[in-house]
Amino acid sequence: MILNGIDCIQQYAQLFKGKRLGLITAPSGLDRNFASTISILHEQFNLAALFSPEHGVRGDQAAGALVDTYLDPITQVPVHSLYRKDSKRLSQAQLDEVDMIVYDIQDVGTRYYTFIYTMLYALEDCAKAGKPFVILDRINPLDGVTVEGNLLKPGYQSFVGNYPLCVRYGLTAGEVALMANDQMNWQCELHVVRCEGWERKMLFPETGRHWVMPSLGIPRFDTALLYPGTCLFEGTNMSEGRGTTVPFEIVGAPFIDAQKLADEMNGKKLPGLVFRPVYFKPTFSKFQGESCSGVQLHVLDARAFQPLETAISLMYTIQDNYEQFAFLSPVKEGSRPFIDLLGGDKHYREAAVDVPSLLEQFREESRQFAQMKKQYHLYE
Repeated sequence: MILNGIDCIQQYAQLFKGKRLGLITAPSGLDRNFASTISILHEQFNLAALFSPEHGVRGDQAAGALVDTYLDPITQVPVHSLYRKDSKRLSQAQLDEVDMIVYDIQDVGTRYYTFIYTMLYALEDCAKAGKPFVILDRINPLDGVTVEGNLLKPGYQSFVGNYPLCVRYGLTAGEVALMANDQMNWQCELHVVRCEGWERKMLFPETGRHWVMPSLGIPRFDTALLYPGTCLFEGTNMSEGRGTTVPFEIVGAPFIDAQKLADEMNGKKLPGLVFRPVYFKPTFSKFQGESCSGVQLHVLDARAFQPLETAISLMYTIQDNYEQFAFLSPVKEGSRPFIDLLGGDKHYREAAVDVPSLLEQFREESRQFAQMKKQYHLYE
């Protein structure tokens, strides 16, 4: 049986007893019987405050939605947002309400996913305040071995990339925290409630656990597997499938010839997948209410499939064949284009990109990161 940290919490009960706990969590914070971490800590210990990442502790907030402090309707515990316009940090007043911060959110092992930065910000804030930080660790659904993509470069930090990780980094949240706490010299009192039974080579379908959406945009495992690649299209004028029932599994726009694009991509014989022509009309986000054409990426072999390299090939194929393709402009003057923030560098927008050379550069950075990260592995 494969257990996440919350399933093993009784072994660490002494760590929590007598302390006012602050919990950072989301709907994926569940034990193997689908009991919420909120309820477990509220019933067994002193849950003094809840802290909400993007999407809210109950998952009722849309991507990017900003929420004020409120009382959780079930526990009546105050909920403070860590996804505010002015700050995504723990304030001193919030830290004064608790003796310890606990983190329990399912990660998807991809640098763009904002939950990991909520965790790292809180870890740094706890270090400064002298508060202990506890991670109820969870398995990485994309395995703990495979590393893909480049490292985020200095000057390209944002809330979709604020630490020098590769795009797909092959670590659990607890291992990321151990690495950051060490490399950034934060010296926080950090505890990781470890998973049990998980092996690094396991992809999620091999664990026997049931998939729970970590956010509405990641409804199933295939979405999570595609996400390290297709999320790049958020930085373009292409729809990445938001506003459909298969976000991050389809890519398209009104100007795409679906059959032609599918044929060209299938002709490349990229490993582990097939492209299917699709026609869709998003209910929100890009091209809301407009008819779009494009491709759906169907993963046939999850181990052979390379999501980032696949998406890069797809993106430049579209750019080469459709003059309407564009990278989105910066949201405000002086800021970086979103594709730079997702990419962790400006390489995607450079003129006459040599794709094979770019991918080889990424592979070398991945190899170096994969070797370095081994010192922080908690699991074999």
